[in-house]
Amino acid sequence: MNDATAMKPSLSDSQRAPRALVIGAGIAGMQAALDIANAGYDVLLVEKLPSIGGHMAQLSETFPTLDCAQCIMTPRTVEVRQHERIRLITYAQVEAAESLDDGFRVRIRRQPAGVDWERCTGCGVCSEKCPQRVPAEFELGLGRRKAIYTLSPQAVPNKPVIDRAHCLYYLHGKCRVCERFCPTGALDFAQQASEFSEEVDAIILATGFELYAEALLPEYGAGQVADVISGLAFERMLSASGPTAGKVRRPSDGKEPKEVVFVQCAGSRDPEKALPYCSSVCCMYTAKHAMLYRHRVPDGQAYVFYIDVRSAGKGYEEFVQRAVSEDRVLYLRGKVSRLFRQGDKVIVWGADTLSGRQVEIAADMVVLATALTPSREARQLAAMFGAPINAFGFLEEADRDLAPAETGRPGVYIAGAAAGPCDIPAAVASGSAAAAKAIARLARRRAALEAEHVAG
Repeated sequence: MNDATAMKPSLSDSQRAPRALVIGAGIAGMQAALDIANAGYDVLLVEKLPSIGGHMAQLSETFPTLDCAQCIMTPRTVEVRQHERIRLITYAQVEAAESLDDGFRVRIRRQPAGVDWERCTGCGVCSEKCPQRVPAEFELGLGRRKAIYTLSPQAVPNKPVIDRAHCLYYLHGKCRVCERFCPTGALDFAQQASEFSEEVDAIILATGFELYAEALLPEYGAGQVADVISGLAFERMLSASGPTAGKVRRPSDGKEPKEVVFVQCAGSRDPEKALPYCSSVCCMYTAKHAMLYRHRVPDGQAYVFYIDVRSAGKGYEEFVQRAVSEDRVLYLRGKVSRLFRQGDKVIVWGADTLSGRQVEIAADMVVLATALTPSREARQLAAMFGAPINAFGFLEEADRDLAPAETGRPGVYIAGAAAGPCDIPAAVASGSAAAAKAIARLARRRAALEAEHVAG
């Protein structure tokens, strides 16, 4: 220990060390939490789902490199889980907040998992023995899960929760098969929600996005036409850990589709019927989907209906051109006016504005590049912390050009898709930007506390 280190004042036991709260553990929230923790500050990372990773955990590959999404993300989730300065609180939400002189006091509510996670080893026997199967939200309607489940095989933490809305014991007062087979006695059917308060000095809102409801898209079948799925559902179909083990299969009959239509801007850039803004990532992930479909079904044909292609990122335009030239994806410049079921086909009516002709395709499957919208919690948290939102519910930056990570409320910052649709590199960059702002605030707070300690 050198002299400078030996003489450095430390905070007294009565003074709490500065720390941050990150709400949302998608890729942006995880990046923000790791940056703050690696800078030497404690972080509370709160995630509403039972495990972390956000929507990136649902992806198959990433554009434009076609890297395995799980291969990229899993080391990051494990690092978050094991970091000594990150306190991970999953299956929980921030219920209330109040301002303090130099920070915030928040009340956090953790949902009852029905499982004692301290005793649970994550062996999976409970899920294996559970007799109740229900649609899996994580698989977006393409797969099923048990009433006691983990979100995915790569879930972090790898601990199950009981879905009380479908568990036979909570519905009818009988079953509890999982309890009989649990080797550690971790099941706790009497477990209740817990609430606790924490004081923090900086807050990062990384609440992510949701998909525009397909029911609001009547021209695309309003979610009622078989074999019309969202792009995120197609990601699960392409994933090796997904419901079809990476094979492209029609949801209706399990057959391999030979003609697939990809529809861009499904709900985006449509001020008359849906949302006026661009969802940013759709052009690129549609090119990725079409390319991966051709890799899985070499004799299949992929069609892409588009308004225009927005591929401004590094290597993005080359990626789109590769889909056209190497994988023979047919791009049709125009909008889809209607799609409907006819026999075992999905009939797609559209237009090719370059040739001026109407187009009709009898497709085996249709994949919608559905618009991205703010998370349901965004408005509530914005009101809770005094952060502004725009007309669509995304968090508003204090200055889009010069303060993109700030909200205008001191100590409250934005990361990732909470501010609007963005791709993974942009989400990671914004997570680091928000963390940098939070670290500066925490450093000022630490300096003030140490000065008080010296003066005292």
